[in-house]
Amino acid sequence: MPRPITPQNLKRRILKDALRENEQRDEAFRRMIRSVPRGKVTTYGKVAAAAGYPLYHRAVAKLLRNAPMQGLPWQRIVGAGGEIKLRGEAASEQRLRLEMEGVKFRGRRVNMEIYEHTIRSWEAHAKGPNSRSKG
Repeated sequence: MPRPITPQNLKRRILKDALRENEQRDEAFRRMIRSVPRGKVTTYGKVAAAAGYPLYHRAVAKLLRNAPMQGLPWQRIVGAGGEIKLRGEAASEQRLRLEMEGVKFRGRRVNMEIYEHTIRSWEAHAKGPNSRSKG
């Protein structure tokens, strides 16, 4: 009988796996990120979960850190509770970009009650490159 995976071991395995190259996973993250409309935000964790990779929030951050200029609206992804997780000039730029989209802050955080976008994985998958428009 296999040993059950403890939460600590699971976390370690996910962290290791998140560091590995996985184009299919990264493309799923990109689709979720692109589905966030202008003037709305969502969290790293919700992007990961909607893409089918719950607990992979660090992999979302890694993707955005390594390829932020691939036409992704990276500024719309924030930490849990609406906090900008970037530091220094990058944090200032993210805040400025969000404010230019009409997003308001409460101190250092986005007001998630107003500006959070709920990602529905089936909607984002329907917007994928192989989807067909209806109508």
